[in-house]
Amino acid sequence: MTPPKTLRIDFVSDVACPWCAIGLWGLQIALDRLQDVVRAEIHPQPFQLNPDMPPEGEDIGEHLMRKYGMGQAQLEASQEAIRQRGASVGFEFRMDRRSRTSNTFEAHRLLHWAEQPGQTPGAALALKRALLRAYFTDGLNPGDRALLCVEAGRVGLDAEAARAVLERAEFTDAVRARMRRWTSAGIQAVPAIVIDERHLIEGGQPPDLFERALRQLAAG
Repeated sequence: MTPPKTLRIDFVSDVACPWCAIGLWGLQIALDRLQDVVRAEIHPQPFQLNPDMPPEGEDIGEHLMRKYGMGQAQLEASQEAIRQRGASVGFEFRMDRRSRTSNTFEAHRLLHWAEQPGQTPGAALALKRALLRAYFTDGLNPGDRALLCVEAGRVGLDAEAARAVLERAEFTDAVRARMRRWTSAGIQAVPAIVIDERHLIEGGQPPDLFERALRQLAAG
């Protein structure tokens, strides 16, 4: 029997991106189906949809309507479509709990720390999933340092060490360099799923598409 092929997957995304949650959950469904074919090493990579967002954030409805030129009816239709797509992959969007959007740079610094040598393998991915749930399901602020430390502790990371990282502004330059790397590679929208640094899947695709693509790459 042929052993599963190991693939490196760089998941370029933002904590404040609903399609990133849909894409990550859909990707996991595909990987669960392919356990005998593919062994994936998923590495969260940073991207900010709104790098100039102030620390206090902004009303989410006002922000989206201005950014995308939507009216209220269009916004509600878009949010309902996102909710339904999330439900199809097991992710719960609670739009009623989320009133503001946030600056996510602090979250990206903590995610970068969670990938450093010495941390438990998979800790950054677990933290990424936790932060997506905190924002989109629980309506919490992923730019809040106290929340970030709590979520780090919940996934098995050292909450006090996380607090020290945030207070000392560690990995600021490293995260900005990674963001530049991906934008320089042509990535302008997320999620962007980069496989073995050569193959790109764009967007929050359904599990079937991820499954077909990964199966082909594993066979190649």
